[in-house]
Order: sequence, then C-alpha cells, then structure tokens
Amino acid sequence: MNTINQQYNPVLLIHGISDTEAVFRKMQNFLQDKGWSVYALNLVPNNGDVGLDILAQQVADYIAATFAPEQTIDIVGFSMGGIVSRYYVQRLGGIERVQRLITISSPHNGTIVAYGSWRPGCLQMRTQSNFLKDLNSDVVMLKQLNFTSIWTPYDLMIVPAKSSQMPIGTEVIIPAASHPWMLTDSRSLAAVATALAEPMRNINRDRQFGYTHNSQKSPLGSGNI
Repeated sequence: MNTINQQYNPVLLIHGISDTEAVFRKMQNFLQDKGWSVYALNLVPNNGDVGLDILAQQVADYIAATFAPEQTIDIVGFSMGGIVSRYYVQRLGGIERVQRLITISSPHNGTIVAYGSWRPGCLQMRTQSNFLKDLNSDVVMLKQLNFTSIWTPYDLMIVPAKSSQMPIGTEVIIPAASHPWMLTDSRSLAAVATALAEPMRNINRDRQFGYTHNSQKSPLGSGNI
C-alpha cells in the first residue's frame, strides 16, 4: 500500500439502509491503495426504524470521537448514507469541517421505493417528504464545499433515478446496471478518487461531466436505499 498522502483528507464512508460498512470493502481497499486514510462506521439501527436525523447524529458523534477538532475530512455517502451525510453537513455543523462531500445514488429528491415501508427513515426518503423539502430548501450552502453526485440512470432503487441529480456541484453519470454495483464498478471507483483528489473549488464555480457510452442493462442485484 502506498504511503498515506498527508495532503489528502481522511475519508469517511457512510452506508445505505440495511447495509453495513462492509459494502465499502472494495472501495476502501481501492482508496487506501491510492494513499487515502479511510474510515467507516455502522449506523444503528440500519433498517429505517429511526429517522435519518438520528443517524446523522451518530455520524457527528463518530467524527468528534475519531478526528481532532481541527482535522478537515471528506465524506462519501451511498444511497441513504448520502442523505444522512447531507443532514450532518447542513444541520449538525459538518459544513465547518467537511471539504468534499460525494453522494452515490442518493435519493436527494426522494424515491418511490420508500413508499413500501412506514418506518420513519423510509418516510423521510419519500418523494416530496417534509424532511427532504427542508434539506433542499438551503441546498445552496453546499457550494461552500466540493459537492459531487454520482448516479446511474439504470437505478431501480432510486426511482426515478434522476432523483439523484442536484442543482449544484458536479454530476457524474455512471451507466452501471444496478444500484449496488455503483460501489464496485471501476468507473464509479475512479470517479470517487477523482472527486476526492480535486482541489477545493471556488464557491460559485460548478461544472458537469458524465459518461455517455451505452451500457447493457442487466437484472437488478440485491440492493438497498
């Protein structure tokens, strides 16, 4: 493994619903081999039984216990983990220390799949939920950091898939054939590394890029919000 690059921030990985930090194993190894110091935590409970704001407080507590107060960090949130990470940044003071926030297939504008459960966390991820409306009401604050949304148009867990689009920051479209593959697809891993290595942008400078080549759609594997 490469020597840790002291110019890189530590990276914290936040998983999705019904997942654990184990889903990031390939990504964690990939980033560590490229010189990042990578951390992950298990959100408890992970099944939507509590609100995303409660899970975000777990993130805040973990960060406070793990990193020095002056240490800036970067966060990668998958699916629900991206919304949990946004709540930490936008509502729990994370904006003061997070420099790069990357969400992967996160339901920024809700997902129809969340209507399949009445659990508090799922209610918050429904389209037009008050929770998401509130979080999106001041999304412009994310211009204070490097924000990147990575998503696939073939997502059957984030429905519609374009719910992962955001009006600010960088958008990366990876034509992976299913939701969970976004954590293992080599193009997705490369996009995460690129976003983490990018110098801090000016507050008002946004850009967009994506991959436009075709991808064969295959059946959805096991996956979670």
